[in-house]
Amino acid sequence: MSDIQLLPAVVEFLARPHGHFIEGHYQVGETGASIDIHDPSTGAVISRVAEACEAEVERAVRSARQAFKGAWADVSPYQKDVVLNRLADLIEANTEELAQLETLCSGKSINLSRGLEIAQSVVFLRYFAGWASKITGQTMTPSIPSFAGECYTAFTLREPVGVVAGIVPWNFSVMIGIWKIASALVTGCTIVVKPSEFTPLTLLRIAELATEAGVPAGAFNVVNGRGAVGQRLIAHPQVAKVAFTGSVPTGIDVGKAAMAANLTRATLELGGKNAAALLADVDVDSAVAGIVQTAYVHQGQVCASPERLYVHRSKVDEVSAKLGAALKQLKIGSALDPQAQFGPLANAAHLQKILGFFDRARASNTVVCGARAVERPGYFVEPTVVLANGANDPLLHEETFGPIVCVLPFDDEEQLLALMNDSPYGLTASVWTNDLSKALRLIPRIEAGTVWVNMHTFLDPAVPFGGVKASGVGREFGSAFIEDYTELKSVMIRY
Repeated sequence: MSDIQLLPAVVEFLARPHGHFIEGHYQVGETGASIDIHDPSTGAVISRVAEACEAEVERAVRSARQAFKGAWADVSPYQKDVVLNRLADLIEANTEELAQLETLCSGKSINLSRGLEIAQSVVFLRYFAGWASKITGQTMTPSIPSFAGECYTAFTLREPVGVVAGIVPWNFSVMIGIWKIASALVTGCTIVVKPSEFTPLTLLRIAELATEAGVPAGAFNVVNGRGAVGQRLIAHPQVAKVAFTGSVPTGIDVGKAAMAANLTRATLELGGKNAAALLADVDVDSAVAGIVQTAYVHQGQVCASPERLYVHRSKVDEVSAKLGAALKQLKIGSALDPQAQFGPLANAAHLQKILGFFDRARASNTVVCGARAVERPGYFVEPTVVLANGANDPLLHEETFGPIVCVLPFDDEEQLLALMNDSPYGLTASVWTNDLSKALRLIPRIEAGTVWVNMHTFLDPAVPFGGVKASGVGREFGSAFIEDYTELKSVMIRY
């Protein structure tokens, strides 16, 4: 089957002059500086987006601040719920247009863009919307002694922090963007989003839909550009919070810059070198199918995906052989081809990074399968499995953020725990076993923000998500996000 035909609306959108979304309006940019947007399946330039100047960043933040104090502050909690659900309706109604735009920018399979990126963005947005009328404080009775018959009572309020700078990566720009946009708006904050320079178009379209849904001008702004634009947002004195998703080195820099700017609070959802443990009793066929599904989705460009595979020595040969055989059967093809099972990497720079890992793997490791570029236009590589040369193998410790799984055998559970925890990262992990007792005993000893059993990578809006150690600060989803987007105010009354 060939590539799908693009919708006329998508063709028209690509041809438009793209810039920013500020004060409720689409703006083409003031400086003339622009960034080419490439289709990862072909490498061709499909559109351009303007790079924001200092004045445009200033205008976006000022617009957000005015809406925070005015138009969005005047919207009741119930009505915030209604507006966000209306936006979810519009995203759902425009699924195909948004999915095609996202696939064209990111190289994500059209099936994944439709069924996960856009569909789950709707699910998450509706979940967040429901919190609008459920953000509460507490009442308490102080223990202050009464000297003349007076009484005391106290309560707490949760108040929105203000303007949020949402810095969004290229791998899931819509879904991660929605996490930040919805978290901000539902708590009463306003937001300026900076998408990745590789994937800016879909969030611009969603900003238009947000205005149609009733989000007032200034409450949701988008400014485009490279890292300098994000730095201006972080340093801005009227930005009260930074919500960043991206690599660990960049996240550390973002956290330092936010603290230096104005003790600006920051939520940092960073990378990981996630471990999957296959115990001796594992159902090998089921586990291999699960690893193929979760480690190689979107070509491994998922922060939560497993990259380290620790397999009981009794099963390591079988797992490696079956995993390699399964990967060799995947159909590699264009992201716009619904029949393709494995598409391109997201951009040329990332392709070069992954090719560097391949060079090292072929020089130092046993390659079970893959570790080569695919000779065709675009940014294609083969899904890869390599055997580690021991516990200190760099491929077990450096995040690749790509379709590379490194396998190492273990002999007992104490050794397994030492291997799994021997990492500066702590985002996710998984245990694959038919023995629930073993899994439950291992989970408290695994240093990770999320641990799955017989699954990996799946997220749900009701379950908080975030990392420990170098994998981040703060949590997304559940009710945990509320703490990061609100300030706690204490009130005491004598009467």
